[in-house]
Order: sequence, then structure tokens, then C-alpha cells
Amino acid sequence: MPAKQTTVLVADDDPQLLRLMTRNLELAGYTVVPAVDGAEALQAAETTLLDLMILDVMMPRMDGFTVCQRVREFSNVPIIIVTARGKDQDKVRGLDLGADDYLTKPFSVEEFLARARAVLRRTQYVDESARGGQATFTLGKLTIDFAAYTVSVDGEEIALTPVEYKLLAYLAHNAGRVLTQDQLLEHVWGDAYLGESHLLQVSVNRLRRKIEPDPTHPLYIQTRVGVGYMLPRPNAA
Repeated sequence: MPAKQTTVLVADDDPQLLRLMTRNLELAGYTVVPAVDGAEALQAAETTLLDLMILDVMMPRMDGFTVCQRVREFSNVPIIIVTARGKDQDKVRGLDLGADDYLTKPFSVEEFLARARAVLRRTQYVDESARGGQATFTLGKLTIDFAAYTVSVDGEEIALTPVEYKLLAYLAHNAGRVLTQDQLLEHVWGDAYLGESHLLQVSVNRLRRKIEPDPTHPLYIQTRVGVGYMLPRPNAA
């Protein structure tokens, strides 16, 4: 059971679904902040210390995409977007705007809670290198401080979501080695996400936009077509 202080915002304009999600999160031990539209969700994100946001895409006053984009201007709180079945473009758009995961309607209570647990676990990621191993990783102008959980480029700190940091740190720990898509998906998201290549591709593209001098010609996160991704070894930069 999660700690009592774990606070989850749930935003959906469907009263029945909002009650269902709120009730089951509360039964699982979470503190829940419900919101009936996007504007209310954004206001809660600005005034409440949240551990997770669950946003329906189609909401009045402000849609889930806009809320996600606005929240990413000031917070790295994990975000799950809720989309309709068959709306793959909505999933990609949400991930591209900074969401960490997605949930497709209709969904079961078990799947809903499992997605929430999985995203929260990623935010509690403990980097093994910070426990007495590698302290920092430097490749060109890119530096990862594993103890401080920070990433900087040319001395300027870059704001990453927990998923983005975990992805980059795992690549850095395996610098010079090509990691397959499934290896990255399993390590960063979990084995339930094996095969969801679009989730990884969107996250890599988002990360490149943050750390690469030219995201279209990446120096750091390199693609090995048909296999996966890698970071070069520092002495090869």
C-alpha cells in the first residue's frame, strides 16, 4: 500500500468515471484530488504538491494536451493521459508534449491501478551508480550527476522528467553498447511495455530535443537502425 502522502490528481469530465477512478485510488491508499475539467486540473497542479496526474484528453475549458503542456512549463510531475481506443495519434501527441504514459479507454480497474503504480515506481528510481559507483558521466558538453540526479549541457542544467532521466542514465551506464528497444522498454517502463516501440521513440525524440545541439543529427543518443539506441563511450566523443 502506498504512503498516505502520495497524492494523485484525476481529471475527467465524466462524473461516473471520475468517481470510479477516485474511489479505487482511495481504496488503494492514495490521496486523490479530483478535477472536472482541464482548467481545474491546471489550477490544482499550480497549488498542490502532486505525485501523479491522470488527465483525460477530451475535457471542457482546457483539454488534457493543453494541461500537460502547461504543467511541463513548471513541473516534472508524472503524467498519464487517458485516450479513446484507436486514437494512436493522441497517445503520440500526449507523449510528445511531456506525458509519461497513457491509458486507453475502456480500461479495467486493475489496469488503471497498475499503470498508476508503474509510473510512481519510475519516479522513485534509485540510481545504482549513486551508491558508491560512478559519480558522474561526461560526454562532450553533456554531464550527468548520478548522485544529484541532474543533467546539464555546457554547464546549464536541463529539466528532465523521471522517465527521461532514467532512460538517459541507463544509456550512460551502458555507453558504447547498443541497447535494444525491448531492453530499454523493460528497464525504464517495465516488462508489461515490451513491444511498445512508439513509446520509446517519442521519449527518445523528446529527450534529444532537450540535450542535443541538433536533434536531427544527434551526437549523444545515437540510433542503430533495426536494433536500438546507444550513447558513445566518453573517450570516443
